[in-house]
Amino acid sequence: MGVTWAVAWSAVGLVPRWVLGFTPDAPFPLIFGVFGFIAGIVFAALLALTEGRRRFEQMSLPRFAAWGAVGGLLLSAFFVWRASLGGSEVLAIHAAFAVACAVCAAGSLALARRASRRELPGGRGDAIERTLGESGTQRLRGGGD
Repeated sequence: MGVTWAVAWSAVGLVPRWVLGFTPDAPFPLIFGVFGFIAGIVFAALLALTEGRRRFEQMSLPRFAAWGAVGGLLLSAFFVWRASLGGSEVLAIHAAFAVACAVCAAGSLALARRASRRELPGGRGDAIERTLGESGTQRLRGGGD
């Protein structure tokens, strides 16, 4: 989850340069990628603690996004605490992290559902299963080549 979110946040870090023509001193894609990685890990831990036994098909998109927003708020609270920011910056950072994490969480669930739909039904195709033959040796069975 952390790597997936890092890639998404890094892409967002490219927006100031591409869209606004702004060339900062700090490498925004790298900074955003680090925050995305940490946010993905926080979200995955939060999800494991709260929804650990549920499958992706059993979770609703709004609930998944809500857990993402909670993870974003936790991460932004830690960031604000360590950076000792003022009042107006705090509101902007909390809102930005919550929205970004909610969007990434919803996107992660959509990707996970899409990947599970693309699996082959019945377990045939490229799948190979090992069985023990009558002589006790392993034989490979499958519908592949």
